[in-house]
Amino acid sequence: MPQNGFQRTELEVLRRLSTPSKIQRFLDSEVAYNTEPHGPTCRSPRRVLRDRLAYCLEGALFAAAALSVHGFPPLVLDLEAVRDEDHVLAIYRLRGHWGAIAQSNYSGLRFREPIYRSLRELAISYFEDYYNLKAEKTLRGYSRPVNLARFDRIAWMTAEEDLWVISDYLFTVAHRPLLPSGAERGLDRVDDRLFRAGLLGAAH
Repeated sequence: MPQNGFQRTELEVLRRLSTPSKIQRFLDSEVAYNTEPHGPTCRSPRRVLRDRLAYCLEGALFAAAALSVHGFPPLVLDLEAVRDEDHVLAIYRLRGHWGAIAQSNYSGLRFREPIYRSLRELAISYFEDYYNLKAEKTLRGYSRPVNLARFDRIAWMTAEEDLWVISDYLFTVAHRPLLPSGAERGLDRVDDRLFRAGLLGAAH
């Protein structure tokens, strides 16, 4: 029986993505960024593999599925923003430390090596690179990890239907604040060089 519902040819691709960094490189080089924010699709990993197109949630679902083929639990984490879009990461743990894989139109919001001792450390590593087009630093919170196995009943890895149920669920998960009380009022705008660097290669 095909693993997790994937066909043999699909599994051959996923098995070649044998490390988190290989999964990230595949997203970076083989999957174009979907420039319509949060829609009109919410592709399954099978559809991402076929269409080679994904925005952040679709990329995180693909990365979580690829990680699961190599024995990791399929975990995602939602980063919560103000005056901006949320961002979803596929997260993994090696030697007791957390790392992340992500699809983003901003170059600084993608891969993280597994060097973070806690999910808060991992989340806050995205803070300086998380900004909107007004150069405001917008990251404010992070969710608990969500194990996508809870959606196995809808065959989330291979479904042909859009997976809005997962997107909707992430909005209901409790989020923890990242910033100390009152810190938001004193935040500076993003440096012009960092702003330009973050948009290097962005799809429009």
